[in-house]
Amino acid sequence: MAALARIRHHLSLAIFGTSLIELTTFSCIRLINMYFFKYQSPLGEIAISANDHGINALAFQRGSAPLAEPKEIKENKKLFNKITAQLDEYFAGKRKSFDLPLAPEGTPFRQQVWQALLEIPFGETRSYGWLAQHINNPKAVRAVGGANGANPIALIIPCHRVIGSNSKLTGYAGGVEFKAALLAHENATFIQE
Repeated sequence: MAALARIRHHLSLAIFGTSLIELTTFSCIRLINMYFFKYQSPLGEIAISANDHGINALAFQRGSAPLAEPKEIKENKKLFNKITAQLDEYFAGKRKSFDLPLAPEGTPFRQQVWQALLEIPFGETRSYGWLAQHINNPKAVRAVGGANGANPIALIIPCHRVIGSNSKLTGYAGGVEFKAALLAHENATFIQE
């Protein structure tokens, strides 16, 4: 259970100019627990972090943007057992989408792009232009590319399914070789140089 810090406010009010009444109000600040887990995938170690709301980061540790392991690790076996089971199913070819609580942090624009990424089906790819059109912002192709690249939850929010309009692979925070491996695993069509 998350710890609660209480901030106590004292308000003294003069009532009818003679009596003082002290009102005490409590405001609660919820401290969010952070969890960290490492998963051994066929593509190497994946680090996953989560908070009380869901997964907030997933990265291939051999990629160009590994997650730093926090000094204090809290366990959430129920959440990580569910993640592990679904990742096992995905890599075994038995799962095409994930049913996990997600809590990525980003601007409203990035959140919109990440939500659109979740709509790209397993085994299919889309271009950055398609993604910009899909969020009703066709001139935002570069911004969409930036939001796609800033996706903190690789694989589960499938940014790897976004490729160039010429079907060629473009950058990937985990590394282009991981992007190619994930798309090959999903039998997606793409051009690798």
